[in-house]
Amino acid sequence: MTETSRPPVPTMAPEQGGAGSLSRKQWGMVLVALAAAIVTGVLHYRGASSVVVFVIAAVGLTLLAGLVGQATDQVGSRLGPGATGVLQSALGNLPELFVSIFALRQGLVSVVQAAIVGSILGNSLLVLGLAFVVGGLKHGTQRFATEPPRMIATLSLLAVAALAVPTLASGLHTPAGSHADGLSVACAIVLLVVFVASIPVSLQGGPQAVPTEGESGGERLWPIWLAVAVLAIAAVGAAFVSDWFVEALTPAMSSLHLSDRFTGLVVVAIASNAVENVVGVQMAARNKPDFAISVILNSSLQVALGLAPILVLLSFVIGGAHLTLVMPGLLVAAVGLAAILGAWVVYDGESTWLEGLALIGLYGIVAASFWWG
Repeated sequence: MTETSRPPVPTMAPEQGGAGSLSRKQWGMVLVALAAAIVTGVLHYRGASSVVVFVIAAVGLTLLAGLVGQATDQVGSRLGPGATGVLQSALGNLPELFVSIFALRQGLVSVVQAAIVGSILGNSLLVLGLAFVVGGLKHGTQRFATEPPRMIATLSLLAVAALAVPTLASGLHTPAGSHADGLSVACAIVLLVVFVASIPVSLQGGPQAVPTEGESGGERLWPIWLAVAVLAIAAVGAAFVSDWFVEALTPAMSSLHLSDRFTGLVVVAIASNAVENVVGVQMAARNKPDFAISVILNSSLQVALGLAPILVLLSFVIGGAHLTLVMPGLLVAAVGLAAILGAWVVYDGESTWLEGLALIGLYGIVAASFWWG
């Protein structure tokens, strides 16, 4: 679950890291995110239209997710690229985790399942495709090291298997099919064991560590107290906004005539991940394809290896519906196609804008297939 959705911030001289070291852009992001959270709360408690609350909450979640990622990177920048990746593993997906927990407590299993798959597809198809298109049109064929993306592709295929086996066991009516809860827990534990085993690799700067070659775009290093304070405030805000978002979710889906799976696959997934992964496209535009690919693909991998199994296990203790890995066959097929196409594209160490367009095209096809449910 290694979150690498924002570039590391380079070490700066002590006099540059004093109080008030946020740039004007960073202060703007903090204030807008907090304002969106406050407005969502006011609208919620004043009984505003569920559609309005849903839209404002989605915007607030998007901004808070980006703020959590940025503050986590600021804290981790003192620890090195490997430790930063581990820290991001624990904190990077807090908004999506909160949304999923509240949704499970309301019995919205199909939304959570679709959101998990949507996060994987959004990163590995939509965002990676955009990065390839932008980088390819601006710089032509881009070349990158193949070992890290190949390792990520291998682990992604393991995650696909963890979804496919319970789904097939249930669909083929095997003896294991009648034990969906137990089989899902077993698969979740295996994924978490693999994730834990990857932590030492991350600490040593392996494929899942935050790259060190990226640029921060002139962003300043925050004082540690400020980074921790922003992280805590953003996490608390994300918890409240997630609750309000989920409460407005069902009536908003009814008013907008959105299916639960399309909402999870597209709306919830993008709201929880969009801002964090803009940096991947930016790095491709700067002709840094290694950094861009590591950022984007690790975002998918952390959902598959970390967030999904954690939610499966949590669903048995938080009350509400149990989350299993027995999913609709089309969701499993979509993840499998994304993993295969993604592995094929990165295997040769080169990317073009046309390959990026193919990735975006597959995302569009999958999204369209869930529009009706």
